[in-house]
Amino acid sequence: MRNGLPRTGPGTVGRARRADDVLEMQRAARKGGTAPLLHWLATRTGAVVLLVTSSGMALSPPRVRLGDAERDLVVRGAREVSVRGLGSVAIDQGGLTCVVLPVDGRPGALQAPLLAAVRPGPTPPDLPQLLADASAALSLCWQLERVRRQQHRLRIADARTRQAVLQLLMNGQVSAARQVAGALRPVLPEVVRVYVVQGPAAARATVADALAAAAEDTWAMPCPVYAGHTLLLAPAGTDVRPDSATAQGCWTGVSDAVPLHDTATGYAQAIHALATARHSNERYASFTDQPDLALTIGPAAAAWAKAFLAPLRAHRAKRPQDPDGTELLATATSWLNSSSRATAHLKIHRNTLTARLTLIQTLLGLDLNRLPDQAALALALSTAAAGLPTRTRETEEPVPHLDELLALPGVLAWAQPQFHHLWNPDVPPRIAQTLTTWLHLDARIAPTATALSMSPSAVRKRLPRAEALLQRPLLQPSRAVYDQWLAQRALDLAEGP
Repeated sequence: MRNGLPRTGPGTVGRARRADDVLEMQRAARKGGTAPLLHWLATRTGAVVLLVTSSGMALSPPRVRLGDAERDLVVRGAREVSVRGLGSVAIDQGGLTCVVLPVDGRPGALQAPLLAAVRPGPTPPDLPQLLADASAALSLCWQLERVRRQQHRLRIADARTRQAVLQLLMNGQVSAARQVAGALRPVLPEVVRVYVVQGPAAARATVADALAAAAEDTWAMPCPVYAGHTLLLAPAGTDVRPDSATAQGCWTGVSDAVPLHDTATGYAQAIHALATARHSNERYASFTDQPDLALTIGPAAAAWAKAFLAPLRAHRAKRPQDPDGTELLATATSWLNSSSRATAHLKIHRNTLTARLTLIQTLLGLDLNRLPDQAALALALSTAAAGLPTRTRETEEPVPHLDELLALPGVLAWAQPQFHHLWNPDVPPRIAQTLTTWLHLDARIAPTATALSMSPSAVRKRLPRAEALLQRPLLQPSRAVYDQWLAQRALDLAEGP
């Protein structure tokens, strides 16, 4: 002791410096894992520090690119440690120093990376000790990151499997969907409600977890069409909704109860409800559909739809890779509901989608660039999905034209409520006028603006107002747009020429 103070020799200073280094390593590891810790080591030692495999391949590319001589030293050191089972190796050659040691401290450990440091000059006295101290923290970080990567891959595999099940269901292939789903849990219910949750990823996950916990045997999966949506298939006997605290930042739309083979209809209903939820303070809406047009028309609609879709159903693929009638029907349904995003839903290239749509147009004699033909095809598909019985003696009566169906008395009663909210005295007449003109002009903004002598931006402002009043998703491909056109056509026919 001198003047009451302890002596501080070189050994004491060295131990204190080492303790400080270990604390800094732990802080760097907690901050972000392997990458910050390697960066701290490189700054502290003046070396290029990286993780490598037993063959010397870099697992964590360094911030400073290695030259050929440095790379050769790292490869040589990694092979020495791996082949000879050494605890560490230091190589001085050509004015360079390279130190390599196993991250977990066990020579020859399988799958464990190696820690390598290479720098100019002879080996500094403290470099091997620094790397040895860092190896423990690096081992923990590497194992944790490895587990996280494996969990991420498992989540991706699970999500893709569930998306495959959903795709089969959307195409009506229930048996195949059940076979694929057999490896997962829970069992697919016979009758489902489809939930669509929109919002930030973390918030969607919270809402999906809450809904799945409240409704047993619920299937949750990413939406194959919209990246910001999560889908849930819940048993029809459950009717749950997220509470206001859970639903923060998200909107939820839910379908009516539909048979499992009619999941595509449930999805369309949930998307419809989601549009309503966006304008609701509760951020939640269930599908409150007007009476279905196909059910309103009855057997005559079934006879018309059967004749309308007959060319598609009769189509046979000429080559194994070509689509048959079933695939064309699924393509038409997907495209009508999601437009170009059908490529994501059907897992096909956009050129394949274009070719299929061209074939559908040719077989049915339609122009799918026009809203009337889109609406006719949508009505035929929804009528076929409804499974309505046809007339018992349909061969004795000619198949009606679509306009003849829309002119039936019951259809007018169906059509008028489709515009009811726009006819409210509190709503400016220009909103209904803009929507009607837009429907007459194939739902195109520019021709609508020209016809009304207004700017396209003004049309774009009025249409969302109509969408909010009708609580229907008019600005994206959906059944609501086609129903709105059919309702407008029925009103036009009732007014006469």
